[in-house]
Amino acid sequence: MKRRLAIAATGVALAAIACSEQPTQVSSVVTPSVSFSEFATPGNHAHVMPTKANYEAANANPHGGGGGGGGGNTGIFYHGGPVILSPKVVTIYWASGTIYNGGPAVNTTGTGAQDGSVIGSFLRSIGGSPYWNINHTYFDGSKNLVNNSLEYTGFWATDHNAPANGSAPTDADMQSLINYGFANGLIQYDNSTIYEIFTASGVNLGGGFGSSYCAYHGHFSSTVGDVKYAAEPYDWQFPTACSALNGSPNGDAAADAEVNTVAHETEEFTTDPDLNAWFDRRGQENADKCAWTFGTTFTANGATANMTLSDGRSYLIQRNWINSGSGGCRQSNP
Repeated sequence: MKRRLAIAATGVALAAIACSEQPTQVSSVVTPSVSFSEFATPGNHAHVMPTKANYEAANANPHGGGGGGGGGNTGIFYHGGPVILSPKVVTIYWASGTIYNGGPAVNTTGTGAQDGSVIGSFLRSIGGSPYWNINHTYFDGSKNLVNNSLEYTGFWATDHNAPANGSAPTDADMQSLINYGFANGLIQYDNSTIYEIFTASGVNLGGGFGSSYCAYHGHFSSTVGDVKYAAEPYDWQFPTACSALNGSPNGDAAADAEVNTVAHETEEFTTDPDLNAWFDRRGQENADKCAWTFGTTFTANGATANMTLSDGRSYLIQRNWINSGSGGCRQSNP
């Protein structure tokens, strides 16, 4: 189960991992300095996507709904907080070199259209799709519906204080990086944008990667405003814990694994950016309720996939919870 996360100011070291294009399993990951609670409490500011094992262990009844707030009897409820009606994404590739095949070179900025990686192609194509249209069933306090759109506005690839192999950057480190980008004009602040930080293999982003979670999203107060962000560590480092791939539909296993968690965090940022909008009685956000489930699949490039987007690529992306009828996990709307 995904839960609210308060991350300690100091990180926890991860056992050294050799940086490689091949996945590296680590059997002795140090327990992260994190504390969890069902709902947002003062000081908590982030919400994690658990590993497959942690999700299964915590969800004997994964789709139980009920409890609190408005929004109908769909198994998920509105709690009054803001919703992002026209969401945008800025990616931050934080490493000493290019992380994903075809991705931006280090110390460059550009538009989303200039990101040649599978990550970039996915982010340019998911908006307007039948899959993203599931989010159109969510609304804000004025009953305005989320638009079936997602704009990938730009990237920043940087080695500024880049984390070394085996390091564990803290949540405070990530926030500091984003603020540095704002202060130096490398990224621009926008209240409807999520700033997604990617790191290379061997980096324990946030201190609990691979043992507790595969990614997380949250928000923090900055001099420029309320900043929404996501930690997107290198999922293919832990293919059993943080990937469901059976083959690689785009011939790039690392990126194909990553887009699943990118979808998860981006749709949850849209419907629960400040952790006080859409979630169920157990604190599960929309993507939590369907995590690690994929529905009907097919074969693409010899690999398992479940959707093809406007870029012509096929992907294996978890289902999302639809907020209509009696609710449920869906691959598309309608």
